[in-house]
Amino acid sequence: MTTSTILLILLSVIISGAVAFYQYLFKADNQNKTNWLLAFLRFISVFSLLLLLINPVISRKSIETNKIPLAIVADNSRSISELKANDVEKEVFEKLTSNSALKEKFEIQTYTFDEEFFAGKPLDFKGNQSNIDNVATNLKQLNKNTFYPVVLLTDGNQTIGNDYVYSFQETANVFPVVLGDTTTTFDLKINQLNANKYAFLKNKFPVEVFLQYNGSKAISANFSIEKNGKKISSQAINFDKKNKVQSVQILLEADRVGLQKYKAVISSATKEKNSYNNVKNFAVEVIDQRKEIAIISDMSHPDLGAIKRAIESNEQRKVTLLKTNTISDLKKYNLLILYQPTASFRKVFEANKNLRINTFIITGMSTDFNLLNQMQSDLEFKLTNKKEDFTSSLVTGFNLFSQNDIQFEQFPPLENPFGKITEKGSLNTLLTAKVNGIEVGNPILTFSEKGNSRSAYLLGENSWKWRMESHVINQSYEKYDQFIDKIIQYLSTNSAKKSLLVEHESFYNSGETIEIFAQYFNKSYELEENANLSINLTNKNTKSTKNYNFSKANNGYQAIFEGLEPGNYAFQVKESSSNASYNGTFEVLDFDVEKQFVNPDVSKLQQLANQNKGEVIYPNQIDKLIQKLLEKDTYLPVEKSLIKNSPLIDWIILLIILAVSLATEWFVRKFNGLL
Repeated sequence: MTTSTILLILLSVIISGAVAFYQYLFKADNQNKTNWLLAFLRFISVFSLLLLLINPVISRKSIETNKIPLAIVADNSRSISELKANDVEKEVFEKLTSNSALKEKFEIQTYTFDEEFFAGKPLDFKGNQSNIDNVATNLKQLNKNTFYPVVLLTDGNQTIGNDYVYSFQETANVFPVVLGDTTTTFDLKINQLNANKYAFLKNKFPVEVFLQYNGSKAISANFSIEKNGKKISSQAINFDKKNKVQSVQILLEADRVGLQKYKAVISSATKEKNSYNNVKNFAVEVIDQRKEIAIISDMSHPDLGAIKRAIESNEQRKVTLLKTNTISDLKKYNLLILYQPTASFRKVFEANKNLRINTFIITGMSTDFNLLNQMQSDLEFKLTNKKEDFTSSLVTGFNLFSQNDIQFEQFPPLENPFGKITEKGSLNTLLTAKVNGIEVGNPILTFSEKGNSRSAYLLGENSWKWRMESHVINQSYEKYDQFIDKIIQYLSTNSAKKSLLVEHESFYNSGETIEIFAQYFNKSYELEENANLSINLTNKNTKSTKNYNFSKANNGYQAIFEGLEPGNYAFQVKESSSNASYNGTFEVLDFDVEKQFVNPDVSKLQQLANQNKGEVIYPNQIDKLIQKLLEKDTYLPVEKSLIKNSPLIDWIILLIILAVSLATEWFVRKFNGLL
């Protein structure tokens, strides 16, 4: 309390006493007990009021000690138990967390981790993955701008996440405690296998395999790939002290449609401690997406070559150029592109009435629009002979397939006769026409779907300029070719719109998070945001069945499964209000990444310790680690001086005293007839 505050309190005492004396004692004829009581009460009232106005504050100085955090993080993945180090880890963890000297010096923080990071979760060694990088990320958030030590109990074998060596913050000293037998044992391992999930029928697909050897002698091993129990590829692989990693590239034949399962195996004559990592199952879904497409035209035009090249940028498309007088059979084609139909196209339209092959009609200045008015019912053409240039504008509500704006408005205009084009049916338009920047109400690219039949109309010639302009903008034809490919993909498929769409993979690796994504559309083919979707999942091997509900996700719904056993699964997705359903299957392949290791990754942990100014510690050196932590001066607690200001008397108490004294004074005066 300051000197000025003390002087004000003394002055308040004097003033209060003077007021009380003057009112009840100075003028009194006789100074009886009642007058003295009233004077006292008046003194209390005035003094309380003055104290409220002064509000005296007392400052107290205190010392606060902040301990340095000590993060003790334990690996809870299955690899620890596979290395038979779970008991050792529990013992070390208990020894560190229960040490009284460490508790006195540090703020002990205990965590466990597998693919996730936990506080307070007990060790059970059931984690499917190891993510040490995630440990670093979480500790950064928990201990910002703090210099502190980290004791990391792990085998160092990370299965997911970024390289953890450089993940920890600079202010963290990391002391890895190496778990597992560090004795070098003979081991052959398929370290990594890369293969596409999909391949096309009659094509060869690549498989890239990285093989690893742990040992000191030169050996020869055999690497093979099996399918249905038969070897389809085999070769000898040589290892020695200097060449412990070998990569193998193999081309396999996609000779059958459907999910094809393979087994990669590396073996030798020497018995291994861990043979689980010698085998890796993988699968490839072979699909037949070959499409035969006919471009029919009786004229020569640069559009024909541009369209053909764009379509054939997808190797699963084959394009044949035909004239109307050379057509013998259209049955083998999945799509007919009719370029500027003239009167000679009548027989093509007539033949297609029975075949019902989807069509893509492209018009221009040479088109016979009277014939088109007769042969199709989607559009009505009332056009003049006058040529007009039409630029295009993307329609944002288009929903037949996803298409980004590839800067259509910058593309050169298309040429088509001027006039009115009327939509006769329910069409879905992707591009509309503009003249001099003004919408004219005509489509440029529009689609029709009637039952299982699909048609498209590109109303204008010189689309070859679009392809060239796309190359100028993007230095590549890719975006334009993808645009054409989406059109071809839509038109070469005859499946009608479905209200329930479900996306999933044909196979997953065990331990992998399985996500099934679904969308439900109403009668207007608008995404329904309040759909009630459920999934019935059946394990074909055990016949066990479980039901789950979908949860909302971005632009749809999702169901997530974790920890599914290897095997074949069938599922049915249902929407409750409409009874719309989808049936599918997938397979979980037998692969446990946590069983791939025979030794801890000491070299990686050594790099981590060096990077973060720590030291690699082995379980028999824990006492040394404790002593090091206790002796290091940089880990001393930090003392802070705190000044706390608090009022001399609580203002509520003063108010109560003031109210009581005034009320008592009034009552005494009233009782004695002094009012």
